[in-house]
Amino acid sequence: MTDRLHEELKKVKKKVIKMGSLAKEMLYKSVEALKNQDVKLADEVVSKKSELAEMDEKIEEEALQLIALYQPMAKDMRTIACILKMITYLTRIGRYGKDIANVAKELADKPHIAKLVEIPYMTELVCKMIDDALKAFEMENISLLEDFSERDDTIDALRYSIFRECITYMMENPANIKRCAHYAMIARYLERCADHACKMAEKIYYMVTGERKEIK
Repeated sequence: MTDRLHEELKKVKKKVIKMGSLAKEMLYKSVEALKNQDVKLADEVVSKKSELAEMDEKIEEEALQLIALYQPMAKDMRTIACILKMITYLTRIGRYGKDIANVAKELADKPHIAKLVEIPYMTELVCKMIDDALKAFEMENISLLEDFSERDDTIDALRYSIFRECITYMMENPANIKRCAHYAMIARYLERCADHACKMAEKIYYMVTGERKEIK
């Protein structure tokens, strides 16, 4: 029975990785759509929302079935608990991508201010955190998570830097207010995605070690 449980767990974990790839892709492509004023790409991101939601529901159902069928204990139970948490965080990341894509469509008719400030760079950092969390989950390698606290601090600093820069542009010219307000909100979305990556890292650490670790 234990061998069968482990085989089923592997299958569900693969589905979580696939869902994570989709959520990260939605986030990354939404910012690409914003940067390049690509309405078609933005529409593509928005269209992925239902696929992401379907993955969330199916993985949750399969994870709960494993509990009912096999009554897992110790690390197996921690793995299922981690899966149930991760799909929630990944859904939120994907939804932020959808929200940014909708902003990209709204801002597609006028040139950007200051080349989108540092939003593209911030996106690269956040997506790398999501990538590393997914790799740590797949390989059960917590060394990939060791510097998440410092990386999260960097993301927080970027968010405030973007906010201050946007305020400056808004004060210089009221015509910049709408666009810069969107930039500041997108930076906030990206910060929240980094926070979700940190929460995934916490759950992965617990899954692997059985010990709680807070990433501040």
